[in-house]
Amino acid sequence: MTRLITTSVVRGSEHGDSHGSVCLVDLAEQRTAQVLDWNTVDIDWRGRGGDRGLRGIAFYRQTVFIAASTELLAFDAKMRLTGRWSNPYLKHCHEISVHRDQVFLASAGYDSILAFDIKKQSFHWALHVENDGYRLLGKQFDPGGDEGPLQLNKLHINSITTNEDGMYIGGLRTGGLLHFNGKSINMSASLPEGTHNAQPFEDGVLFNDTEANVVRFASQDYTRDCAFNVPVNSHSPFGRGLCIVKDRIVAAGSSPATVALHDLDSGETALTVTLSTDVRNTIHGLEVWPFS
Repeated sequence: MTRLITTSVVRGSEHGDSHGSVCLVDLAEQRTAQVLDWNTVDIDWRGRGGDRGLRGIAFYRQTVFIAASTELLAFDAKMRLTGRWSNPYLKHCHEISVHRDQVFLASAGYDSILAFDIKKQSFHWALHVENDGYRLLGKQFDPGGDEGPLQLNKLHINSITTNEDGMYIGGLRTGGLLHFNGKSINMSASLPEGTHNAQPFEDGVLFNDTEANVVRFASQDYTRDCAFNVPVNSHSPFGRGLCIVKDRIVAAGSSPATVALHDLDSGETALTVTLSTDVRNTIHGLEVWPFS
């Protein structure tokens, strides 16, 4: 039985309201269960989204890591809070990724990637991505120091994938999926402006084309490209959250909080599960739940 875990942001919610949640989605039964209501009040309420809600999800052994806008949160498999950490350079955090005892976090506010050492429980490394007018450069800095970048949000970095090949970074205005090999940043794949959740998949890239309201897979040779419309349950659908479920089956989130299952082979949408009919409520993080 496959289950997914989702996080959400309730855009436009007010002080004292619930502004996010964590839900489990049973795909076989098409049932949902909210396991966490996020209503902390010590956030910046300005803007439509602001610091509201919960975002990226990653797993490390029996720990569930979830990002809030300015914090990294840790939960056990029963979703009991076991730790929380913040950093001055963590702002408008989106996706997170775990690799080799490290959590990597996409800090959109500072156009940066921060690294958190799980065993030492501290932020110890960071990479600022900047555009010098001709190319994108990666400059490493100490997230514990005071010589980091300014909060400019020029590229709006929102996705991070880490593996043995390096670090893959995407954002609204990065121009594509970037690859950091430990020394330099290169363009791995061109993407339209306004993308979310960009990640390498097979010989191409999988992403939410937010401006066009579709989920896309773009293959390297263009022969297996496909796109799926975001389910239209409101006048303003918003695609966010994306993960591989199995083989070439992918799950994608949208607003009002809905999860759709897409088959890259058949080009069909297999099913949709709606978690909320509130148009302000949108999926942000989406992963396969690894625990029983």
